[in-house]
Amino acid sequence: MNRLKIKFLIALQFVFIIAFAQKKAPDNWFNLDHKSNTVYGISTERAYTELLKDKKGQTVIVAVIDGGTDVKHEDLKDIIWVNTKEIPGNGIDDDGNGYVDDINGWNFIGGKDGNVNQDNLEVTRVYSMMKSKYSNADTTKFSAIDMKEYTNFKKAESEYLKGKTESAMYSSFYSGLYKGLESLKKGINKDRISVADVKNYKPESMNEKKIHGVIINFIAKKMKDTDTIPFAMLTTEIKGAYEHFDKQAKYNYNTDVDSRKIVGDNYNDQTEKYYGNNDVKGPSADHGTHVAGIIAAIRNNNIGMNGVAQNVKIMVVRVVPDGDERDKDVANGIRYAVDNGAKVINMSFGKAFSYNKKVVDDAVKYAMSKDVLIVHAAGNDAKDNDFEDNFPTPYFEGKTSRATGWIEVGASTWHDGKNIAAPFSNYGKSTVDVFAPGVNIYSTIPDSKYASFDGTSMASPVTAGAAALIRSYYPQLTAAEVKDIITKSVSKINGKVIYPGSRVKKVKFLPFIKYHSKKKMSELCATGGIVNVYEALKLAQTYKK
Repeated sequence: MNRLKIKFLIALQFVFIIAFAQKKAPDNWFNLDHKSNTVYGISTERAYTELLKDKKGQTVIVAVIDGGTDVKHEDLKDIIWVNTKEIPGNGIDDDGNGYVDDINGWNFIGGKDGNVNQDNLEVTRVYSMMKSKYSNADTTKFSAIDMKEYTNFKKAESEYLKGKTESAMYSSFYSGLYKGLESLKKGINKDRISVADVKNYKPESMNEKKIHGVIINFIAKKMKDTDTIPFAMLTTEIKGAYEHFDKQAKYNYNTDVDSRKIVGDNYNDQTEKYYGNNDVKGPSADHGTHVAGIIAAIRNNNIGMNGVAQNVKIMVVRVVPDGDERDKDVANGIRYAVDNGAKVINMSFGKAFSYNKKVVDDAVKYAMSKDVLIVHAAGNDAKDNDFEDNFPTPYFEGKTSRATGWIEVGASTWHDGKNIAAPFSNYGKSTVDVFAPGVNIYSTIPDSKYASFDGTSMASPVTAGAAALIRSYYPQLTAAEVKDIITKSVSKINGKVIYPGSRVKKVKFLPFIKYHSKKKMSELCATGGIVNVYEALKLAQTYKK
């Protein structure tokens, strides 16, 4: 069976796993204590009750470098950073920092006439930029530098062409599947359907027959004949899959897309700093708002949810579009956060290719020189980061040194024992420091709403919140020391766990899927454990390097 067809079936299977088998986690689980609640939260509530009661901490500014945050959200508005040196709306750079009316942060992917929303992936940009130089190049005349660049181009070319082909095929496939489901819905004429309903239905058109067979093949594996499910859930999942791949085809893998003209900067000047606008929410703020809530949504106010850290002000820095972030913007986002007082930076984004790693490395070095802690998501591709790139990285060019105040975070579930590592999470014995809760995390989304998301994007802010809490109550500790405390105080996971990417068992109609062996948690991350802020705060009390 060819690779593309395999990926078709795997992708479709995952859609049905989401639709039929998703389980809800206990409320507020990421803040709960394992010993008391049998879920691997980070023991936040216990820390407040036993260690922080009657203690007063200092305010810590945490920068959320992301896709935008709703600063008016009911559970966030009172903990949003305000630049008191700037007079709102007067169109003047009152504090002289180079950014006009930057009241709550800055948006590096906007311009005078609007904001970047859709953008292509870095692999698309790298391929497009290097294609004319290397497509038919004579490698026998290459220098060592040329050869390195050529190798990177060939890797980008392979990934780009694969992604472009697959996104177009998936988009077409799911579009047909969605239309077929709509037809079936009319034929069955029920709001909730069972396996028996589907099996007993007699499709009329050829398209209906194809879709009918596909649905039976999958739901029969996930449901009993008498189980029912809302038809709307099924169609919503399939429609979501279609929209995802359609967006990839139209924007992510489209070399003709040029959203940068909206920003109006000189993109060739990677040292340019002063561009963008002050719209920190942007057109798509679900992700960044969710991240901000995990870190510091107001605790115990009888609305919404509890963030990890109190005494926090969230600074919003927008650099991530619906596509891949650009290195220039990431570097400027880090520098902006550092220069405006952030002591913790959360970066819940990543990509497989880098356009200018050096400009980001220099910004990270600047953050380290100013004692700022960076917390970064390890990625959601179930890959080993020891061998696969996930930019930005804590390793500087040449991998000769590593940022001392950088924590790389994988995602864990609330399950005990062998199911602790999230099935999608990247991992790495050397490159990933810790795991933290990243499945069914309930948090804030725009317009004062709430939702549960999965991802290392959620595990990173859980860890950033823990770091902010330590920096609030123990401000004498350096960024490197806070990292040391967090990594030394993890909840160790004994025994072997099912490692990411290996949770799908063999079934008759998918014989190509392998069931991998288990691994020790210490093979998935350097510490072999889950962040535990209770133990971290205990260690901070007596910490000596």
